Amino acid sequence: MTQILIFGDSIAYGAWDKEGGWVQRLKKFLDKKDLTDPNFYCLVYNLGVSGNNSKDLLERFEFETKQRLKENEETIIIFAIGVNDSQFVHSERNHRVPINKFKDNIQKLIKLTQKFSSKIIFVGLTPVDETKTTPIPWSTDKSYKNEYIQKYNETIKNICDENKIYFIEIFEKLKEMSYQELLEDGLHPNSEGHQKIFEIVREFLINRNKII
Repeated sequence: MTQILIFGDSIAYGAWDKEGGWVQRLKKFLDKKDLTDPNFYCLVYNLGVSGNNSKDLLERFEFETKQRLKENEETIIIFAIGVNDSQFVHSERNHRVPINKFKDNIQKLIKLTQKFSSKIIFVGLTPVDETKTTPIPWSTDKSYKNEYIQKYNETIKNICDENKIYFIEIFEKLKEMSYQELLEDGLHPNSEGHQKIFEIVREFLINRNKII
């Protein structure tokens, strides 16, 4: 049996999608395969928490992982974190998690994860519609900008390259589309946006023979 633990923020959790987000779509896809293929069994855990950044995830990662580990089972751990780290807080004139601290957090997260699994995947960050996120209406001291998100996305990608860990590019692929139409509030993907992310992740897993 294989189990997939997916850690992240509100986008991983599935905010603004009536079908539960891209993680839930992946779960439903694999659940159908469980029911039709007697030699296949895979459990998916959505461990996305709204508002989380890399610091928050570090604090809860080890405990939540230990609760779900089972002997003699393959465990794949997927991370989708970083958009909230890139958030710019105007009153502090800095990012919510400064880039150097973010790098340190991602490295620590990888080291921790390697205690439990060698199968580690990072899902890249998603772009925003800056006309709606600079500032964000529900917290006007804060902004999300694509130049910041791209910088944090590149940081994750570079760290994955250095550690020989899989990275799934999302930012550039969505930017090639009419990505503003894939966003509900300028920040969170809508149902169509989550469907696109799911399709990118699914195809990556198929092509890399990681699960399917």
